[in-house]
Amino acid sequence: MLLNQTNQTEDDFFSCYSPSVVGYRYFAVLWGCAVTITGTVGNLMTILAFALDPHLRTRFNVLIVNLAVADLMYCAILQPISVDSYLHLRWRSGELWCSTFGLLLFLSNSVSIITLCLVAVSRYLLVAKRAVFDRVFSDRGLTFLLISAWALGLASFGPLWPVYVFVPQVCTCSFHRTKGRPYSTILLFFYFFVGLGCVGVFYLLIYRRVLIASKALLRYRLSRRSSRKKPASSVQGADDSGVESGMANTCSCEISSQGDITQNKDEITCDNSCPKPQGSAEATDPSATNKPSPDIFPKPPTTTPAPTTSHSATSGDDGEFKRVTRMCFTVFLCFVFCFVPFLLLNIADKRNRAPQVLHMFCANLTWLNSCINPVLYAVMNRQFRQAYHVLLTRAAAPFTCLWTWWPALRS
Repeated sequence: MLLNQTNQTEDDFFSCYSPSVVGYRYFAVLWGCAVTITGTVGNLMTILAFALDPHLRTRFNVLIVNLAVADLMYCAILQPISVDSYLHLRWRSGELWCSTFGLLLFLSNSVSIITLCLVAVSRYLLVAKRAVFDRVFSDRGLTFLLISAWALGLASFGPLWPVYVFVPQVCTCSFHRTKGRPYSTILLFFYFFVGLGCVGVFYLLIYRRVLIASKALLRYRLSRRSSRKKPASSVQGADDSGVESGMANTCSCEISSQGDITQNKDEITCDNSCPKPQGSAEATDPSATNKPSPDIFPKPPTTTPAPTTSHSATSGDDGEFKRVTRMCFTVFLCFVFCFVPFLLLNIADKRNRAPQVLHMFCANLTWLNSCINPVLYAVMNRQFRQAYHVLLTRAAAPFTCLWTWWPALRS
């Protein structure tokens, strides 16, 4: 009898059953399956695209791959376990795997946040302090940063191993809300609030610099229009035009170089919108622009381009500026949208008085963060979109051939 009572207690300990969530669990299961499939396929395609496409093998995209690896670990390993626990409304994988699940969960989230911070910092240094960027994000420096990101995440959440338990409110394993304090509270504040705040601050700084560059281009367009109305100009006016043209070219390069300013990880290109120096390989060889670049961060021209440029120096139009602005905040806003509701609910509901279905819904919303990034790459980045298309075409080739030859085989 005592054994049965003990077994019943253990079953209750790993159960998240409640009449209020019996119907909701089917939505959570469908949502979890969609996240598993989309996240696994999308992040795996991101890694393969980086490995197979020479144009994508750049320093910046190394950060994208690191983010994809962290998301892939969650989607392929952890998410199916969460789906199983929601389907049966209990944890069926044992106590050891519960602790392992909790550690891997927060390791994945911490590495994702650190990588997003590195992306934001690299974008800002690229347009504000290029010399510092070249030193910090060199090949050796980038390797050190990525290893440090994983080591820091493991060292931060590893000490919480004894307090990883099953949490019935969200039907998954996490650290105990009270036993891990104050260490767990400090970690959450540091990663989610300080990290989230740093990402937002750096993107706002980038937006400010883009806005300044846009205003400089607008002034340049106005000066060009006024100069066209006055074809006869002095030598001094020609010199001023050359200086203005050089400034506009620099601004155009700066805006173009921020085309991937957000975590959507768009490639930086300064091709048609930034004239090349006289005598350079790309200025004399039209095919040079189609060759894979060894680095995603092209250096600005060291010589002032000729002031005879007409359209290329003023190609940064309002549509481009709006696109840069949207790209600057899209991934950041998605990150906020996924995590802030869950964090605020846990802060406000310290006594667990909120409905369990609300806790589950906010927790399920965080799942979206691990699968949405590849979708953003495909929508906002032409090179990733083309690489995805090539991968899907190759994967579908055998089925296409079978469909083509199927009538002949039947006959």
